[in-house]
Amino acid sequence: MKKIIFPVYLLFIALSCNNPGNHHDHEHNGHDHSHENGNHKKHDSAGIVHYDQELNLSDVKQLTFGGDNAEAYFSFNSEMIVFQSNNPAWSLECDQIFYTRLDNANMGAKIPQMISTGLGRTTCSYFMPGDTTILFASTHMGDGSCPHVPDPREDGKYVWPIYADYNIFVSDLNGKIIDTLTNRPGYDAEATVSPRGDKIVFTSDRSGDLELFVMDIDGSNVKQITSGLGYDGGAFFSPDGSKLVFRASRPTTTEEQNDYKELLKQGLVTPTNMEIYVCDADGSNLVQVTNLGKANWAPYFHPSGNKILFSSNHHSQRGWQFNIFMINLDGTGLKQITFDKTFDAFPMFSFDGKKIIFSSNRNNGGTRNTNLFIANWVE
Repeated sequence: MKKIIFPVYLLFIALSCNNPGNHHDHEHNGHDHSHENGNHKKHDSAGIVHYDQELNLSDVKQLTFGGDNAEAYFSFNSEMIVFQSNNPAWSLECDQIFYTRLDNANMGAKIPQMISTGLGRTTCSYFMPGDTTILFASTHMGDGSCPHVPDPREDGKYVWPIYADYNIFVSDLNGKIIDTLTNRPGYDAEATVSPRGDKIVFTSDRSGDLELFVMDIDGSNVKQITSGLGYDGGAFFSPDGSKLVFRASRPTTTEEQNDYKELLKQGLVTPTNMEIYVCDADGSNLVQVTNLGKANWAPYFHPSGNKILFSSNHHSQRGWQFNIFMINLDGTGLKQITFDKTFDAFPMFSFDGKKIIFSSNRNNGGTRNTNLFIANWVE
């Protein structure tokens, strides 16, 4: 398989709710960060904030200004966001969880409220029903240090770490942990909440593979809902809570399957081949939506429930460029939404469907910084 260099992030990323470890590790390897890419810009003097081709976005605003900021998700009332950051200007060594109100966010001058403990590494935060508590995964119950990031491999494989210290917690808006929803050796992370407010979906290795599980909002009644060999993660519920969208790897050959199993034993996965899947909230009626090749991930339902936004590098010859695309649930109607030449990912719609938030390397002054941007959604 041709080696694919992942640029900015690949956070599972996600996991982002999308990256199983550090969603902010960048592999640029000589990549040109000037962003002078031939696309017309809205504000040449300030760098690229909004490309002319981005017809579904208007009034694009930058929210953060340094470090790696990603996986930003709206509160149920659409008035707040929660996200992860490793901004060194905020005295951070690895990802921690922050939240801010949108009506007075001034994160270029003021550090927002940190929700996590400041120890270990965090990933995938999400507001709980009522918007007074926040769900997130953290390794702070380990030794408290930033977990080791794997060194580059001699075989050239790009790998994500699956830290066994990850568990899922609930904090109030002052950063006080008020509940521990999982407490076991092994990977439990990438948790998000149903719009119905009754269920949580998350990724766990408790079955021996990385599968999706659902549990009640209080952490009880845990049920496994996927079972195919490969990494299943970064799941989100549809607007009515009836379906799930997620990214998955599906090794098919004996060699691919053996490689996957061996890496998993080492607490690693390779994110270079993933596609987008949809199923009912109980795991039934599983359907593969994309068949694009390369890395398709960070999916989120369109407010209609009939389309999906996701990040992909399928159109990139060398695998560096990630943009946000939209596709129908039946796999038709693929449309490119964002056009940065390096990295756009982690789209989420506000619950009222009026706004979208995403992470991008646009307007970063030629640095490796990944920042949050918010825009009005234009149908």
